Amino acid sequence: MYRVYGDLQSGNCYKVKLLMQLLGLEHEWVHVDIVAGDTRTPEFTRMNGNEKIPVLQVGESEFLVESNAILNFLAEGSALLPGSGLDRAKVLQWQFFEQYSHEPYIAVARFINKYLGLPESRKEEYLSKQEGGNRALSVMDSHLAGRDYFVGDSPTIADISLYAYTHVAHEGGFDLSGYQNIVRWLRRIESLPGYCGMTP
Repeated sequence: MYRVYGDLQSGNCYKVKLLMQLLGLEHEWVHVDIVAGDTRTPEFTRMNGNEKIPVLQVGESEFLVESNAILNFLAEGSALLPGSGLDRAKVLQWQFFEQYSHEPYIAVARFINKYLGLPESRKEEYLSKQEGGNRALSVMDSHLAGRDYFVGDSPTIADISLYAYTHVAHEGGFDLSGYQNIVRWLRRIESLPGYCGMTP
């Protein structure tokens, strides 16, 4: 059985939870409060010296970090990860897009608003994230025109990676009503057998 250290309100942690539910993987969830400093304790830094969640414990003493690396490990051999070739590379392409062109804007804006309460000291930073976030959403919406999923004809971990923060983008000030391809895609993900929401 796996053990996951994380916060379900974090998109990077939630994507791991969602995948495990979709695959029916038995696991224990250990809540980690990043705002309270739980990731800076000696116990946590022994698992991840980078002081970030999620952390996947595999066996007694092996730990895997970085959410998309965890998804690739857990999905190996399943229908949610192409076995090889161009489709597998495309899954990685969208996961890199999520971490470099999507998450730095949408997730950060959400963190400032939802976790920190949009303090005046960070309002300028929050507003500066809107353009980049909407650009990422536009790229996604255009790609989804005439497609049900990001890679191929069935869901993959590329969809899970992008779903996590996109479905709560409104908490970072992003209006999804102008991205109807994304809205339809969100509903498809939410109809998958085993789907679980961010809030239990």
